[in-house]
Amino acid sequence: MRIGLLSDTHSYLDPKVFQYFEECDEIWHAGDIGTMDVVDQLEEFRPLRAVFGNIDDKDMRLRFPEDDRFECEGVDVWMTHIGGYPGRYNIRVREEIRKNPPKLFICGHSHILKVMPDKKLGLLHINPGACGNHGFHKVRTIIRFTIEAGNIKDLEVVELGYRG
Repeated sequence: MRIGLLSDTHSYLDPKVFQYFEECDEIWHAGDIGTMDVVDQLEEFRPLRAVFGNIDDKDMRLRFPEDDRFECEGVDVWMTHIGGYPGRYNIRVREEIRKNPPKLFICGHSHILKVMPDKKLGLLHINPGACGNHGFHKVRTIIRFTIEAGNIKDLEVVELGYRG
């Protein structure tokens, strides 16, 4: 399963996303989507799995969960918007992640691209950075990767260009 991962679009979806996600089977959005127009464009292109973020309105919160924990090709995945990172998990998720760690923990919110293992908990943490134009980040980023037979592989960071 080839995954296209993005976060923090804040109502702006760069058309290049579709080019880079052409070979992806699904698109996962880690929150702060912004508008249903972004959702509609992504869903027309590929199956979409998403969580709401702190800027998302009531309609977005009714449509998507705050946390999405699921299995994909033998990998236990937990996606949320505000999650922190290894050694500094958000208080809301900290106890559950320690008690029952997923194999892949995905979040957004910080606008800081991070791909790092949590060796203590045996998981991979991914924050794809931000691909919208709102925020302090300088370069807009997305991530592509493959999940196959319980393994996460072929991970690529894509820079979409400078924030406009």
